[in-house]
Amino acid sequence: MFDIDLTKLGQDAAGMAIEFAPKVLLAILILLVGFRIVKWIGSLLKGVFTKNKIDASIQPFLVSLVEAFLKVMVLLSAASVVGIETTSFVAIIGAAGLAIGLALQGSLANFAGSVLILVFKPYKVGDTIKVQGEVGDVKAIQTFTTTILTPDNKVVIIPNGAIANGVITNLSAEPFRRLDFSYTINHKDDLLKAKAIFKKVTDSDERVLDKPITEIFVDEINAVGIRFAVRVFVKQADYFPVMFDLNEKVQLALAQEGFAVPYNQLGTRALS
Repeated sequence: MFDIDLTKLGQDAAGMAIEFAPKVLLAILILLVGFRIVKWIGSLLKGVFTKNKIDASIQPFLVSLVEAFLKVMVLLSAASVVGIETTSFVAIIGAAGLAIGLALQGSLANFAGSVLILVFKPYKVGDTIKVQGEVGDVKAIQTFTTTILTPDNKVVIIPNGAIANGVITNLSAEPFRRLDFSYTINHKDDLLKAKAIFKKVTDSDERVLDKPITEIFVDEINAVGIRFAVRVFVKQADYFPVMFDLNEKVQLALAQEGFAVPYNQLGTRALS
């Protein structure tokens, strides 16, 4: 039958054990130490995210993402030490990543937008912002979307990818905000008297700040009449109340002093 040389077989086995045992032990050591380091890095990231006030809802996902990537690197390193060819594994992982990325490109773009928003903080919860043509107060910054509440009490949910790639106007980043008004009088009306009326109305409103100073000047003289620009600074919370009140007070004061609205005038204010 078969003539098996047990002595030679034993010698071969002993040789393989001597050759591979150190590699296996080193691979095990790499796994143990590598996973400990990955865990330590995960804890470190949690501390960094908490210190930088990264949204708590997104922290676990980011940490798990980094840990998963590092664990794959540790496994590949251990396999390489033992002698396992890792090229095919890397190719498979790359192909899988590409397929997942193509399938979820919209979601990944929104997730990336969330990360940029949370890291660079162009706005935070409670701020009033203008994004994607919508104006409102930020109610929540979530993993993929930002929720804002508009002045007319509508809830608007906007993808963070679109926000991060567009223009973001933070209306409450500064403590004060400027209100721009535009009023037009007839050519025959008393220019200085009109200017005095504007000044009296703005000075009588305690919500209008002394500094920066109020500006009242002739902005344009056209076929319709003489257009005045009135610029005042107010606190963020007073922006809309002052806007509505001053418009009403100015129109009433002009009417009381005999100023007529020029023909073809379509509006009384131009707001920034």
